[in-house]
Amino acid sequence: MAGNSQRRNRRTASKKGATVGSGGKRRRSLEGKGPTPPAEMRKGHAKQRAANAKAKQAARRPAPRRGGPKGTAELVVGRNSVFEALRDGVPANTLYVQQFIDNDDRVREALKLAADRGGHSGGPGGVALMEAPKAELDRMTNGLNHQGLVLQVPPYEYAHPEDLVAAAFDEGADPLIVALDGVTDPRNLGAVVRSVCAFGGHGVVVPERRAAGMTAGAWKTSAGTAARTPVARATNLTRALEAYQKAGVTIVGLAADGEAELQDLEALDGPVVVVIGSEGKGLSRLVGETCDVRVRIPMPGGAESLNAGVAAGVVLYEAARRRA
Repeated sequence: MAGNSQRRNRRTASKKGATVGSGGKRRRSLEGKGPTPPAEMRKGHAKQRAANAKAKQAARRPAPRRGGPKGTAELVVGRNSVFEALRDGVPANTLYVQQFIDNDDRVREALKLAADRGGHSGGPGGVALMEAPKAELDRMTNGLNHQGLVLQVPPYEYAHPEDLVAAAFDEGADPLIVALDGVTDPRNLGAVVRSVCAFGGHGVVVPERRAAGMTAGAWKTSAGTAARTPVARATNLTRALEAYQKAGVTIVGLAADGEAELQDLEALDGPVVVVIGSEGKGLSRLVGETCDVRVRIPMPGGAESLNAGVAAGVVLYEAARRRA
């Protein structure tokens, strides 16, 4: 009956004014979603299932013990850190990507850099792409804020200290080596590696304990020169220096109270190992006693000390100038 408001589902008034819209969803649905992801990243693809199984197996493997002769595997976590490591050429073998990750610019750029290395198989020089659940990445990183990206850096293969001298003599050159005593900042190690490469040195020696190793941070600071400059690890730095002395190499230690000044040091003309201590403590007692001569860098500006990276650059430049 007309006007009967008791009937079900009957509208009795027409409401005018603003109504709920799509909120732009229809417009956004027409936008492109970027390039097609690799097969390992496509949900339900056979390669994705295989990659997931491989990622779980790799994640369950025990990490190598720290302090071993071949270094240890390292995880770089977080979108910015992973992107920067890939951009700067840090060696990597696997990029773990969280399932259903929000695909922002950093994620896309990291995936592209990994693919550009020869990519999806993880062969020599390549970076394998592995998709893993968030819980698996949380476990791998001990709960760190990985933001869905985890990059695995393989263990660094250190040279033996004797290899550095042997390689120099094989080239018909006088060895020019830098040894670090108690330097714990990987960025300092990377800077020293870069200076050694720039001024024609033959390598860097670091102690096995209480010292910086070739981590992702050291690789980044070296600006790619770590791929061309060997780093050796010594079980006992004092014994390694004594072995160099027996091979006819002069051991020069840098010290603020050294008995000679750098510009007067004729030993830089021949086979030499330059030992640099930490900025705060300098050379340890045993290493200092092992040195054939201790020298100081003149600093007329009044600075008390230089960090290891800067000090190495100054000494190596002077050595390269003399040898030229």
